[in-house]
Amino acid sequence: MNAIVKSKIMKGIIITLLIFACFKSFAQDVEFSKENFKDKKDELKIAKNEMELGDEIMEKEAVFYKNAISHYLIAFKLNPNNALLNFKLGKCYFHSSFRSKCTSFFEKAYQLNPEVDPEILYYLGMGYHLDMQFDKAIQSFNTMITLFKGKDKTGIVDEMKKYIRQCEYAKEKVKNPVRVKIDNVGGDINSQYPDYSPVITADESEMIFTSRRPETTGGGLDPFMNEPFEDMYIADRINNKWGKARNMGTTVNTEGHDSNCGLSADGQKFLIYKDVNHGDVFESVLTGTAWSTPERLNKNINTDGHESSSSYTPDGNTIYFVSDKEGGLGGRDIYTSTKTLKGKWGEAINLGPVINTTEDEEGIFVHPDGKTIYFSSKGHQSMGGYDVFKSIFNDSLKSWSKPENIGYPINTTDEDVFFSVSASGKHAYYSSVRADGFGEKDIYRVTFFGPVKSVILNTEDNLIASHNEPVKEKVKPSRIDIKEAQLTLLKGVILDDKTNKPLEATIEIIDNERNEVIASFTSNSVTGRYLVSMPAGKNYGISVKKENYLFHSENFDLASTAEYQEVQKDIKLKNIAVGQSIVLKNIFFDFNKSTLRKESENEITQLTKLLTDIPSMKIEISGHTDSYGSDSYNKTLSHQRAKSVYDRLIQNGIKADRLTFMGFGEEKPIDTNETDTGRQMNRRTEFKVTAK
Repeated sequence: MNAIVKSKIMKGIIITLLIFACFKSFAQDVEFSKENFKDKKDELKIAKNEMELGDEIMEKEAVFYKNAISHYLIAFKLNPNNALLNFKLGKCYFHSSFRSKCTSFFEKAYQLNPEVDPEILYYLGMGYHLDMQFDKAIQSFNTMITLFKGKDKTGIVDEMKKYIRQCEYAKEKVKNPVRVKIDNVGGDINSQYPDYSPVITADESEMIFTSRRPETTGGGLDPFMNEPFEDMYIADRINNKWGKARNMGTTVNTEGHDSNCGLSADGQKFLIYKDVNHGDVFESVLTGTAWSTPERLNKNINTDGHESSSSYTPDGNTIYFVSDKEGGLGGRDIYTSTKTLKGKWGEAINLGPVINTTEDEEGIFVHPDGKTIYFSSKGHQSMGGYDVFKSIFNDSLKSWSKPENIGYPINTTDEDVFFSVSASGKHAYYSSVRADGFGEKDIYRVTFFGPVKSVILNTEDNLIASHNEPVKEKVKPSRIDIKEAQLTLLKGVILDDKTNKPLEATIEIIDNERNEVIASFTSNSVTGRYLVSMPAGKNYGISVKKENYLFHSENFDLASTAEYQEVQKDIKLKNIAVGQSIVLKNIFFDFNKSTLRKESENEITQLTKLLTDIPSMKIEISGHTDSYGSDSYNKTLSHQRAKSVYDRLIQNGIKADRLTFMGFGEEKPIDTNETDTGRQMNRRTEFKVTAK
């Protein structure tokens, strides 16, 4: 706040005494003087010395103010009724991670001496705002508007009006809370130091987060931030409990700032912020159990600006990132970049004015459904500072929905940034400063509940303190319905069929209707673990391939309204050997017909490639049906369907002497014919290796 503003506040501050008389009666301002410390010379000396030490610190940047608190508190214990000391303590807390403690000090400073400092009204209003005493905050901000009305050359009136809008909005949000439970994830992850920016795998099995702990790689403090340098930590969730966090090591953590951004759905790669070139984004890949040396993304992503956060789409082919580079709509904007056919990150595209504002956006997260983003913004209507917002992309309209504030008590009057949501949509992770914390910022898990039914929850007791006991009606129930995501998670391990040894294999995701590979992943070389996310609304083919093995196929035909599901499937790849057979799960025929549907094209292509790569291989193609219909009809239909595959392979250049085909009808079931699921399994096309 500049000198002009301070002067005008001082001139008008007496006018406000009656307005603020309703807060509390003014007390006596006790100076640190010999008269007030009779027979306490030693205490006076200690108090003055500690205040001088605190004052020296406050001559530095605001990030150092918190270091002055311990000095001022010593003096405060000796004299809690000094207006200037209370103001300085309030200011120190305001610029620390414990901002909520500032309000009582500002209020007491004002009661002791309304002219204690030209900025007292500003800070008092901000303190009340943080403390959710909204009417008092509005009163303070309105007083400042009155002081500057008609003579504002500094923008102070517009700033105060913005804070008033935030207070009014916050009042409504508190009256209509989102039904959530917020739990600290525990001491195995959180420490007495700042822990923040959690990102999770789609199934919540793994978390990477950032922390500022004294044992940071390289040691020491960032001289510009007065904090330890950032390091990244990782933790596993087993049996619904988070295990002990581990430093990710010197391959990814350096002597400078290393902070996680986006984590792929399967946990096999992640994005890293490093404090180089004003702040750039890097990528590291998990090879077995070791993370690769991070590589900087190309110039379409990293510029001379500050690229601060980023997130993958579920297919890994697009990233969203935040940058303050030139040409944006505001300070920090959200951009997107998609890989080219050559596998390079393409031109960055601004998400536009529906998402980006003239102020800052930050903390982008792309949900595993591929169409929902969560981000923080100062420009959209918030309760104060950054709030978390949600927007959904409409593929038919090619546009983003108006960002929706996700509500209180997740969003607060303080800064709310970096919000990661599980694939199911039931849980989210973020960092917050709360009374039950282990230190400064802690990581919390949010559980979303459905619509209110018969029980109405109390905001403060149930939503903030994190329990669900029925209480008397005190607040209007939330009208926000948190729905589960519409997607399927397919996960498991890939193994050798004979040895059960984990395999590193390629998993391709195919859009069968478009006959297009839309994503490609690799299972972990040590564990064989894989995880893929398939948003609802497509017919997916899954092809698992590895050299010297027969490919394995799966099919998921997901309606656009399909509900969230997790499918656990361990896949055993068969060595190429005579007698081995494979079910072709992406070969499709219309009912009672033998003409191949277009959705079968990619599976035919896969089989053609296998036969082309191994020119000595011969196969038998077999058709099978369920038990519905007569034996003769089923045998004829299965014969015709096997021949359709045979004919298509010949059209693709495979010689006829390498192929045979048979129709077995209902003779060789692999499941029961008593259920729809069993009959579906029995209706199949297979191929068997007859010569290698």
